[in-house]
Formats: sequence, structure tokens, C-alpha cells
Amino acid sequence: METETTYDHAGGKLRRLGPSKCTEQDLLAIIINNGTKKISAGQVAQNLLDKFGTVYDLQGKRLCDLMEIEGIGPTKATQIAAVFEICRRVIIHIERED
Repeated sequence: METETTYDHAGGKLRRLGPSKCTEQDLLAIIINNGTKKISAGQVAQNLLDKFGTVYDLQGKRLCDLMEIEGIGPTKATQIAAVFEICRRVIIHIERED
């Protein structure tokens, strides 16, 4: 059973309130999963948004551009890129159905 402390992070918020109640920072933090010894995943996510704008603005960014953010290495940059590619493919599928 989940405790109240489970809700103190973005994943807990999503489970408790649903994905539509999560901010862009929350959703990115879930993808990023963990931060560094110095900063949380939530702060890494906020730093991405501070640099690039919105989640929409992150799409198509080069991995090396994402890795300029502290806490984003090759693996996390690749995970972010993979999420955008999945979204792109879903959109293509939806457009074909119309």
C-alpha cells in the first residue's frame, strides 16, 4: 500500500490525481526518474523547461543540446527523445485513421 510520502514526488502525484493534473515539469520528472546528488529529477525537469521553453519546444532537440542540462546524460537524453518519437508515431497513426 502506498504511503502519503509516495505522493511527494511526480509519480505519486500522477497515481493519486491522474496524468491530466500533472504539470509539464511533473511529467518530465517522471521520465527523467532521478536527479543527481545535488538536484532532484523535478529540478532537472525545470532546468530543461527553463532552457527550452515548453515540452513542445523540447521535441526535435539534439541529444547533445539536452545533455547541456546538469543531470541529463546520454541515457536520459535518449529516453526523452524516445518519448517524443512514440508521440510522433501515435500522431501519425491517428492522422491515418481520419
